[in-house]
Amino acid sequence: MTVAVNSSPSLASRLVNGVLAIKPLANLAKQRARQMMIKRAAAIGVDWLGEVEKLRARDWDADLASVQNPDLVYPTYYVRSFHAYEEGNLGWEPATEVEVAAYAVHARIWQDAGAQGDALLRQSYHEILKATLPTPPANILDIGCSVGMSTFALQAMYPQANITGVDLSPYFLAVASYKAQARSGDGAEVSPQAGIAPTWLHAAAESTGLADASFDLVSAFLIFHELPQSAAIAILKEARRLLRPGGYFALMDMNPQSDIYASMPPYILTLLKSTEPYLDEYFTLDLRQAIVDAGFESPTVTCNSPRHRTVIAKVK
Repeated sequence: MTVAVNSSPSLASRLVNGVLAIKPLANLAKQRARQMMIKRAAAIGVDWLGEVEKLRARDWDADLASVQNPDLVYPTYYVRSFHAYEEGNLGWEPATEVEVAAYAVHARIWQDAGAQGDALLRQSYHEILKATLPTPPANILDIGCSVGMSTFALQAMYPQANITGVDLSPYFLAVASYKAQARSGDGAEVSPQAGIAPTWLHAAAESTGLADASFDLVSAFLIFHELPQSAAIAILKEARRLLRPGGYFALMDMNPQSDIYASMPPYILTLLKSTEPYLDEYFTLDLRQAIVDAGFESPTVTCNSPRHRTVIAKVK
């Protein structure tokens, strides 16, 4: 069976799409979304501007050169505005702000979570993952690893594993590499208690160039809502190619069935969609069928927060 590609958003989403099709209104929505995040960060005690300034003061040329693949051709879907940044993910501004933005975005998932909301969200995912996997994975691929937050969380959960983080943004990977070196103290392999230093790969998750059957776990943390359906399906197929027999694919992302999204006020929905260009495609993808079609057993789907789900599937 082939998964049906459904791209018909709800009436509310279509109305919001009409608003965002007007560029001045779209730009205004992006600015408002960004301002809201910076204010929320301040409210939970996260110094957005101060933390970003520290990172921007660094000379990143060597870090960028160490991770960037100059021959990489970016897929068309990636070369566009994301998260209120006109340059999308291909710049220093998004790379230096993504961590503080995560703290702000996840602060209100649970009441009074504040700056710990992001860590609690990752913990909720890993608790389900650890309970599902029969044995600790020896080799893990973290797709869409960004600046390494998801990679380091996996590293803490599975300190003996060899972990590879792959991302399309060399700017994100440069920050991830720098943070990994800071965590290890001297850039060498960290202690067994802290985990083996990750490997960073500048590549598309749907075409990694990595060897067949070389991983026990492929993990995707908050990536699929940023993909058109064609890319999501291609990534599932690539994950299947990369996994060994008995391996697992796992993702944690927004839950389209959450009442929170169904009842979201139009103004907030407009701000959200102004920063997430493929949200309609994600919400209308039959993810369960796409996973089965890619060569996995039927996945388990677990709500791990009021608005997120963890989806885990074993290689068929």
